[in-house]
Amino acid sequence: MQRRFFLAFLLLLAGCAAVPVAPPRPAPAGITQFALIGRLAVSQGPTRHHVSIDWRHTPQADVILLSTPLGQGVAELTRDASGARLILADGRQRVADDWNALAREVLGVPLPLNDAARWLLGDLADTGGWRVSILERQAQDGLPAQIELERDDIVVRLKIDEWLEAK
Repeated sequence: MQRRFFLAFLLLLAGCAAVPVAPPRPAPAGITQFALIGRLAVSQGPTRHHVSIDWRHTPQADVILLSTPLGQGVAELTRDASGARLILADGRQRVADDWNALAREVLGVPLPLNDAARWLLGDLADTGGWRVSILERQAQDGLPAQIELERDDIVVRLKIDEWLEAK
């Protein structure tokens, strides 16, 4: 059971084949909310997992839907003023004060997930011991198209297929 929570939680973060790191450049100023569709890949040692991600972010809340490459729902992660929740496809839930606390509860290790939206917008300061790299940027607006997070034997890649207007 812990392993499923661990994998679902790690899948919150990852993408595809490595490419050279893109030069540092801030994302367009003034972005406070976004929506994206993409793919996550999580590797820990020889174990590899892939999932699709649909993320809606506002300053007040986040909703992340994770699904298999064939579209079957795996998990929903949410964050708002009342805390953070992980709901698996079978209905099991975990609740915590925030995403960092949820990671600690589910995985037993502190992941700096509260800052994930900042990283997506290109702010890589204070990554809590994780190496966060923007591997590719969109040419038209400078938003990240591929991000990699790495710590110990865990590698998480997020390939952003489409940035959308958050509603």
